Amino acid sequence: MLAEIQVHTSKYKVNFSQPIDLSLPIRDSNQNVNAWYISTPKITPVTDGDWVGKVSKGASTNFNNIFFNPHGHGTHTECVGHITPEFYSINKTLTQFMSLATLISVTPEQKGADAVITSAQLKEKLTNSSVEAVLIRTLPNTDAKKSKQYSHSNWPYLSEDAAIYLREIGVKHLLIDLPSVDKEKDNGELKAHKAFWNYPEATRLDATITELFYASDSVKDGLYLLNLQIAAFENDASPSKPILYKIIT
Repeated sequence: MLAEIQVHTSKYKVNFSQPIDLSLPIRDSNQNVNAWYISTPKITPVTDGDWVGKVSKGASTNFNNIFFNPHGHGTHTECVGHITPEFYSINKTLTQFMSLATLISVTPEQKGADAVITSAQLKEKLTNSSVEAVLIRTLPNTDAKKSKQYSHSNWPYLSEDAAIYLREIGVKHLLIDLPSVDKEKDNGELKAHKAFWNYPEATRLDATITELFYASDSVKDGLYLLNLQIAAFENDASPSKPILYKIIT
């Protein structure tokens, strides 16, 4: 399934039969990745009197209710409606799903008790001006990210200047492997969210932030085609499935 994609004046070849899935699934387990001080997801069969929606319990089908929070239970994509009093839906604001993307790996700089991704680090790593999506993988990178309990961990975050830089170079889709682009406990300032979306000065309604993806070390830094898939939720955020395709050279 080879295809040739033209972005602006450049042409790229990709193999659609070799997708790289960066999503963390939602599981009914205390090993599910978790943030924001919430309980684990719940996936349980519907019950109606003696009837249980589970084939092993005698039903004809498995018929489950699912309780989860998109922001704290797995890979998710959000729009500016995450921080606005007005309602904006990710299902309405994300309308283009394929983008030229760059995956970069960054070791956040230690600043006191915090670990921060700076604009200088991004400027050093980002060399292709055609990309609309940037994926930031933080180092060190281990499988523990798949089940990490992030609450009260003071995870690394993006500086306000770094978010401004991404906005100014035309990045529409920012992806990071952390629960938030912002500091865990920042008194609600949300500086990186606001800077990236340019809120409230000239809000970028078509820009998105994806958090809690996971890219193993086998996925090398570089240029990819990104397919950013979401579920059709009328909500500020949705579980999502970022898929990368290698650029064939």
